[in-house]
Amino acid sequence: MNSLNAVSPIDGRYRSKCEPLAKYFSEGSLIKYRVRVEVEYFIALAARLAVERPQLAAVAAKAEALRDIYRHFTDDDAQAIKEIEKTTNHDVKAVEYFLKGKFDEMGLHDLKEFIHFGLTSQDINNTSVPLSMKECAEEVLLPAYRNIHDLLQQKAEEWKDIPMLAHTHGQPASPTTLGKEWGVFAYRLQRQIEELERLPFTAKFGGATGNFNAHLAAFPDIDWRAFGNDFVKNHLGLERQQLTTQIENYDMMAAWFDACKRINVILIDLCRDVWTYVSMEYFKQRIKAGEVGSSAMPHKVNPIDFENAEGNLGLANAIFEHLSHKLPVSRMQRDLTDSTVSRNIGVPIAHTMIALASLEKGLGKLLLNEQAIYRDLDNNWAVVAEAIQTILRSVGYPNPYEALKQLTRTNEKVTAETISTFVDTLDVAPDIKQRLKNITPHNYIGYSL
Repeated sequence: MNSLNAVSPIDGRYRSKCEPLAKYFSEGSLIKYRVRVEVEYFIALAARLAVERPQLAAVAAKAEALRDIYRHFTDDDAQAIKEIEKTTNHDVKAVEYFLKGKFDEMGLHDLKEFIHFGLTSQDINNTSVPLSMKECAEEVLLPAYRNIHDLLQQKAEEWKDIPMLAHTHGQPASPTTLGKEWGVFAYRLQRQIEELERLPFTAKFGGATGNFNAHLAAFPDIDWRAFGNDFVKNHLGLERQQLTTQIENYDMMAAWFDACKRINVILIDLCRDVWTYVSMEYFKQRIKAGEVGSSAMPHKVNPIDFENAEGNLGLANAIFEHLSHKLPVSRMQRDLTDSTVSRNIGVPIAHTMIALASLEKGLGKLLLNEQAIYRDLDNNWAVVAEAIQTILRSVGYPNPYEALKQLTRTNEKVTAETISTFVDTLDVAPDIKQRLKNITPHNYIGYSL
């Protein structure tokens, strides 16, 4: 397969932007995570049962060699497991048989029946998948989200003194600053990223129906829940769900999907606003030699990066939405619908990464067009009416709102001269008149950031 014959654009057109995700969500990587969990479980189990089964004491000396099985896991190893699966028709059982073969090579033949001891396949899947998500979040997704936040924060600081006409309901409104409006997005992102970071990655680990039935039957004097808690936390870095069916509850995973979705909604909002600012000529875009904006119209420089980002964020959120609604629902103690759905967890993350790459590119191409921004301010003197009527209220002037309404809601254009002439007619102290005349669309901005 290459980028030209891939069915999904994730592995085709956008492969370069999604390449880092293969480490976490490809079929080969899922197999590697399963091998890792099985090996770590065997090591932890051997340490716990060394008194009851003294032959397991020898495992401690071979622990690092055992870990090398997944540390040096290759595509050939993954393919070997896929070959075994052709016979077993069961992916996790194929991992178990692969490891038994490795144990034979390492002289651990007598211990290989403790591989996958007392477990069901979901004890492996429901630890492997959240582990892959956790490591992807820490190493790829969160840094990418933070990068966009940092870019926005930098622009907010850079542009905090640039006054800009606001638009509420698409109409001219009280001025703001360009930096403050970018700061809004940075502020929102920061808080939602913090929420995402706070969510724990949890796992199911408790046997066929979550009760450690087989473990207790074999070794009734051991506190298997305490063992499971310790293994999941200290060997895998996850939190064990205390009560489950055969599969994990998926509630925390759903919360994680929803948190990503909220961040993506903020970014969709950003894309649409920047797109609009470009259409208003508040921004121009840096031109790259050789690029074409339209196959028919040579003059065009389209905001395609923001459009690409918006489209991919929408795709990501549609899948995040399905994952968060579907995965927590299972018939009785389990059905298999979660298995096929959970294999797609990397897909919305991939679309998110495509979007973040486009956003970063688009933000880097923006060129501030102060002339257009100031032109809009100069053409909309009516927006200072709010300031004037509020000051007049503060000094007890009668019916100031109605007076400004009559002045501004006409078909005639309100200009600096219009405002000045109106102020001259007011029966207020000279210092108040001067204060009112000092207000312009450029300085009536409130706090700049």
